[in-house]
Amino acid sequence: MRLVMTEPVEKMERPYARRWWALLVLCLSLLIIVMANTALTVAAPDMTEDLGLSSADLQWVIDGYTVPYAALMLLFGAIGDKYSRRGALLLGLGVFGGGAVLGSLADSATTVIAARAIMGTGAAMIMPATLSLLAATFPRGERARAITMWTATSGVAIAAGPLVAGALLEHHAWTSTFLINVPIAAVAAVAALVLVPPSRAAARGRIDYVGGLLSVVWIGALVYMIIEGPHFGWHAKAVAAAVIAGIGLVLFVVRELRHPRPVVDVRRFTDRGFAGSNLAVALFFLAVFGAFYYLTQHLQFVLGYSALETGLRMLPLAGAVFAGSALTGFLTPRVGMKWTVTAGMVGGTAALALLTRIDAGSSYGDFVAPLIVLGLAIGLALSPATDAIMGAFPESELGVGGAVNDTSIELGGSLGIAILGSLLATSYSDHLSAATAGSRLPASALAGAQDSVGAGYTVAQGIGEQARQVAARAAQATDPQQAAQLKAQAEQLATGARQMADAVGSSFSEAVAHTSLIGAIVLGVGTVLVAVLLPGRKGSEETAQVEERELVEAR
Repeated sequence: MRLVMTEPVEKMERPYARRWWALLVLCLSLLIIVMANTALTVAAPDMTEDLGLSSADLQWVIDGYTVPYAALMLLFGAIGDKYSRRGALLLGLGVFGGGAVLGSLADSATTVIAARAIMGTGAAMIMPATLSLLAATFPRGERARAITMWTATSGVAIAAGPLVAGALLEHHAWTSTFLINVPIAAVAAVAALVLVPPSRAAARGRIDYVGGLLSVVWIGALVYMIIEGPHFGWHAKAVAAAVIAGIGLVLFVVRELRHPRPVVDVRRFTDRGFAGSNLAVALFFLAVFGAFYYLTQHLQFVLGYSALETGLRMLPLAGAVFAGSALTGFLTPRVGMKWTVTAGMVGGTAALALLTRIDAGSSYGDFVAPLIVLGLAIGLALSPATDAIMGAFPESELGVGGAVNDTSIELGGSLGIAILGSLLATSYSDHLSAATAGSRLPASALAGAQDSVGAGYTVAQGIGEQARQVAARAAQATDPQQAAQLKAQAEQLATGARQMADAVGSSFSEAVAHTSLIGAIVLGVGTVLVAVLLPGRKGSEETAQVEERELVEAR
């Protein structure tokens, strides 16, 4: 047996014998690039304190990963199809690992943002490569089951990121959340050489690099606009990005319609099943990433859990993803993907609706049911939608198919964090202003507290520290009258600190409920649209038969 797998999967006369081991490698590669995003939400407070990050710096530490990740996937998917899908995976793991090393050595906001951008570039190579290698390696009859495991891994990674980061932060600095990626990427690369067969398109012509660059421009500008506008205001940068995204998209569509070998055939989006599947993926991740953004904050700041405790309390989501994935594997062949995808989206809407009950008196127990329902919904909806997207592409464009699916994920996730995050911040600020009306809190302190829930508790702690200092002075005072005055002042400050902390917690809880309501409405409307777009079981079977005949004729 050769140590390195060299036989291309396209030349094998029968299905690759170790394909399930290969899937394990692909899932491991997927795991680290998804966890790189979710783990950062837990490591952010320590990183902010150590590097002195502003709120804008922290936002770009998070989103510096997202922009290149989303923008480059289509082009990298096409390059992987033509030259080597496994090569794209290996190169991506190397770039990702290098960015992680740089991140672990970072001592400034600029360096850590650059490291995250490098990691995002590596992820843009890895993500479509994992899905295209999966589709190339598994026969059509097994592909749906393999994709179910792939999507389950993605869902589990969302919950596992905070758990791993929390465990590391118990005994190590925030840099460990970067460094942990390096050995995992190295193991994945070695395992890919041994277990994953090479793959490339048998009949891929010259790549339309102009179309590829246009896709980079319009997707990158769109994601930048999504991040910049809601968080930092619709100033010149955000407006310019919107204009560039619009012009770039029009040029890209015109180019792809006229080019004989487009990067992606945009006519596919006129197919109801393909368009509906992409819409389902985008809307679902809008809800999931948006909810995850504020749930982790609520668990850490309002309920006071440590990073590790927060990660442990996200585990019901991970377990439910597996259960939902098993359920969709049973249901989809029997009732059709339209019903499982729609049921999953209804479940996601219900999970957000359950979160509207959150208030100042809520405990962790109030979050368990929404987490379980959301996990089941992820498992139900995503794998059949992903399978439908991949099934729309011929063998020569599997990398592009994976990139289209993954771009829908990233655009949806970016919109979720931007839109729901912006609504959360506005709602929290408004509720806090109302809750502190009539208090003697200085305007500057209120403005600082309104910046974020973490800043709000920092202001409350500052008032509490002032109370302790005044109390210490009262204890040392020799004049009884002065001591009594200082003691009364200390008690007043201590009461103000408790009231401020209560106001911050209740305001954020109300903001979570309000934002969840908006998210539920958006996902609910989207569910209706997806249900209308997706074909029924009979239509899906007829489409699959037509596509199969076309593939046979093409060969």
